[in-house]
Amino acid sequence: MPHTYGTDEWENAYLELVDKRRNEQSTPYMLATPEWVSALEQIVQGDDAYKEAGKTWEGSITIHIRANPEIGIDRDIHLLMDLWHGDCRSMRLVPPRVGQAGAYVITGDYDKWKGVMSGEIDTVRGMMQGKLKLKGDMATVVRQVAAAKRMVDLVGTVDTRYPDEMSPEEREEYRGVFGVLNEEFGI
Repeated sequence: MPHTYGTDEWENAYLELVDKRRNEQSTPYMLATPEWVSALEQIVQGDDAYKEAGKTWEGSITIHIRANPEIGIDRDIHLLMDLWHGDCRSMRLVPPRVGQAGAYVITGDYDKWKGVMSGEIDTVRGMMQGKLKLKGDMATVVRQVAAAKRMVDLVGTVDTRYPDEMSPEEREEYRGVFGVLNEEFGI
């Protein structure tokens, strides 16, 4: 039975897993694994340009990557970013019910998110063109375009192995990581 999200037990176990994986894994990290999320969190937390660009943002954003079993993403991925007035308070992979409950949820297929991370798709423009789906107030997001752009720039600095570029063996390892996350954390 997985740990219950929102409890100290869940948070402590999740952080232990992150520390363990950061010590065991080397870069490039596999996309959206705990160590990848942790690396991004640290980058954003230390970035003065993001702090300035996001100084009027209030609230969390969930990045929702739809499942694509063909490339090893067997279930949807929800990355919750707790952002407040330029501070990145935390980034966590979360259970679907938690991710979907956020005030701002940006949903897209893997190929669209990869396009965003590589700079080929502008996040706000992608939402306006229907490449990404937004749950939340579009006007608020549009006013935060500088923060969104900086966040995407920072995502691009994480040394990343993308699932569609992995060998079959690496994809099985990737599936295994998310299997453990599902069993232990409901992710």
